[in-house]
Amino acid sequence: MICTVTFNPSLDYIVRVDDMRLGVINRTSYEQILPGGKGINVSIVLGNLGHASRALGFSAGFTGIALESLLAASGIDHDLVHVDEGFTRINAKIKSNEETELNGQGPRITEDNIAELYAKLDVLGEGDILVISGSVPNTLPGDMYERIMARLDGRGVRIVVDAERDLLTRVLPYKPFLVKPNNIELGDIFGVELKTRDEVVPYAKQLQEKGAVNVLVSMAGEGGVLVDADGGVHKSPAAKGTVVNSVGAGDSSVAGFIAGYLETGSYETAFKMGLSAGSASAFSDHLATRAEVEELMARAQ
Repeated sequence: MICTVTFNPSLDYIVRVDDMRLGVINRTSYEQILPGGKGINVSIVLGNLGHASRALGFSAGFTGIALESLLAASGIDHDLVHVDEGFTRINAKIKSNEETELNGQGPRITEDNIAELYAKLDVLGEGDILVISGSVPNTLPGDMYERIMARLDGRGVRIVVDAERDLLTRVLPYKPFLVKPNNIELGDIFGVELKTRDEVVPYAKQLQEKGAVNVLVSMAGEGGVLVDADGGVHKSPAAKGTVVNSVGAGDSSVAGFIAGYLETGSYETAFKMGLSAGSASAFSDHLATRAEVEELMARAQ
């Protein structure tokens, strides 16, 4: 079983505005509403790649109902905890001369809601995969990542973590199967600026020394780096293409890595599939499909 956790999922309202101006009425030339949140993106791409997963997290209000309806329509298995106070947030992503995002707050989550999430996680065991990604809203304890990993410690669950700074570094003692910072996030952890793949490698190895089993570093136009559990170092430039939408590219890389590893057991193939999935999402106005990923992988041969 593969499960993903999104603590603060959303409805993503994506609009394009030609020459947006502040202080006046702007009209959209394109609009779309999609289920949002890093873990949900991972579940969607996993589904596109042929791997079923269950999306976990919290849902509230009329927007929560809409979110679950969109997930069902996409064929995504989901089991969200229903929260009484507040509503699932709406994130507005405005594409114009510059890209601007307005992210909502999300519902007020109680200790009882957290206990419900724990109960859904307790079914996981040997060989299962859990993806925990994204920020922790201020209505949840700041150590939610550690609480979940401590609860599942020793059960043989392979846990993937995609988070920034302290959220990532504090879980390293629990030996996550995969961590996926980007080069900026990795540099922030160590107080350095990392621009090239060669510069990334020693810092990725430091995360591994601190407990991470595999470290995948995405670098947008520079490609990516993987330091794997067997001591291998894999580096690759980015695929060539026009970036249409960067939202979900990193989540797609996580999904691609998981799919590639499950299908082949090869870290090299998982790395290539992860990078290709990230690029496929970036080059499109939707999340990566199997055909798009395979095309980019074949082009990279």
